[in-house]
Amino acid sequence: MSTVQATDLSHRVQRDLTDSYDEELEMELDDRDLDPETLLPSPTRSEQEKEARRQYFHELFRLQAELVKLQDWVVHTGHKVVILFEGRDAAGKGGVIKRIAQRLNPRVCRVAALPAPNNRERTQWYFQRYVSHLPAAGEIVLFDRSWYNRAGVERVMGFCTDDQYEEFFQTVPEFERMLVRSGIQLIKYWFSISDEEQNARFLSRIHDPLKQWKLSPMDLESRRRWEEYTRAKEIMLERTHIPEARWWVVQGVDKKRARLNCIHHLLQQMPYVEVERPVIALPEREYHDDYVRRPVPPEIIVPEVF
Repeated sequence: MSTVQATDLSHRVQRDLTDSYDEELEMELDDRDLDPETLLPSPTRSEQEKEARRQYFHELFRLQAELVKLQDWVVHTGHKVVILFEGRDAAGKGGVIKRIAQRLNPRVCRVAALPAPNNRERTQWYFQRYVSHLPAAGEIVLFDRSWYNRAGVERVMGFCTDDQYEEFFQTVPEFERMLVRSGIQLIKYWFSISDEEQNARFLSRIHDPLKQWKLSPMDLESRRRWEEYTRAKEIMLERTHIPEARWWVVQGVDKKRARLNCIHHLLQQMPYVEVERPVIALPEREYHDDYVRRPVPPEIIVPEVF
């Protein structure tokens, strides 16, 4: 390889790395922490705020590197992990899930975000539709809301009967113990925010056209029924906090701190070690005299507008 080719390759690799970090900036734009015109921290922010943001990214990248090591260990050992994310609407569950899964192999770590049950599923055993999403050996499943819908939204909104609600509490401890006995590690997180913070985040979504899709009629109703949801949460935590699958509460008023604290805690729940990887050598590309690359028909090429 000539010096010119080596320099060009180096530039290409550097550009690819820069693009990957730009993905982080794009994700942060969703939280409006950046000036969208410059993709830089807003000039209105103080030096202290800018430094806090730099520290956030430093810790996030470090923790995500540890998550990759955890993933390799899970695959190597055949470990099975289920992580439940529950909490108030707009409490930041989705942001944490995105940061956990962002740099992991989707074939190893996948997100299960089930929609409302259809007519057929309503006639099934309540836990049945969740079972098909459970992990096999060497897999991690992140549930963006879970079977605890029955203890929360279904209870508050009247989507289940009193008998179904009580049956849930009788069944769920045994269901979760059964999962643990089968070799699945079950970790449960509840994201907690204040009344005032939820109000501010809902208003942000209302006035931001890029976020309005996050607000459903159910979300708006949950705002009105804040106290009912609080009572339901307290009962749920009390009746389903078991030694085999205990609850962990994440303070979510500061979204960035919540992400870091949750990922840091998650890493501590498994005795992972760095798995030694074989040295990777890129093979030389083969060339054949009889190979001629055919031109792509121009009518199927995407126009280069940008």
